[in-house]
Amino acid sequence: MPEGDSVWQTAARLGDALVGGELTSCDLRVPKLATVDLAGEIVESVRPRGKHLLTRFSNGWTLHSHMRMEGRWQIFEPGESWRGGPTHQIRAILGTKRRIAVGYRLPVLELLRTTQESLAVGHLGPDLLDPAWNDPSADEAVRRIEREPRRTIGEALLDQRNLAGIGNIYKSELCFLTGVTPWTAVADVPDLPRLVDRAHRLLLANRDRPMRITTGETRPGRTLWVYGRKRDVCMRCGTPVRAADQGALGEERVTYWCPRCQEGPSPSPATWRPGRG
Repeated sequence: MPEGDSVWQTAARLGDALVGGELTSCDLRVPKLATVDLAGEIVESVRPRGKHLLTRFSNGWTLHSHMRMEGRWQIFEPGESWRGGPTHQIRAILGTKRRIAVGYRLPVLELLRTTQESLAVGHLGPDLLDPAWNDPSADEAVRRIEREPRRTIGEALLDQRNLAGIGNIYKSELCFLTGVTPWTAVADVPDLPRLVDRAHRLLLANRDRPMRITTGETRPGRTLWVYGRKRDVCMRCGTPVRAADQGALGEERVTYWCPRCQEGPSPSPATWRPGRG
């Protein structure tokens, strides 16, 4: 599932391509929207909300999409060949005279009244990349996380009802920076407000970058502390990085941690992913 900064960048590209333009073509290739035609409407805005995208039109309707693991939006010039995948994977086409946005493998695509967007995103916690993020936003995120004190911090951070925008990469990196394993109970995490503030600052710093960086280094292979490094060593102490699945059955996410730099419980070595980690 994409991180919040990736969704922000997708919204920015869609906005640059479509906002202010009149739709000259509209093809929504899901059964419940097969007869919908928004041609002639003006694209008023494209807004990210956590990992959701809200494309608003001049007729008071919003196209809600979510990319999850496999989906993506791509932008093409009129007449340009579409290179995002086979045509049977296309779920949405929104075209203006200037650009064409094509949505591939979108698992969530629905049309709802702009005034009723809360039906799709009202359950989400404070958005880490909301321009209006402030101290009350952070306090609310902390309050929501603390509602389940025995839950693991890794699962709590991925729960978009607590705070919106963190994916598996930031989960692993934030736990490393906090010095706890992702299997640590929420109640045992020191200084949750600092963790939430760090999450906000990390996503904000990476919002407009082509490369996600949590270490401050731009050299290949040195941009992340632990994520994706199961065949390498911790960048801080040189200990082999470990990797194991975390999450409910069917929702597992491969999770990375350093057994020396991070304190707290961890899975049995028998469940570790192969490789050095």
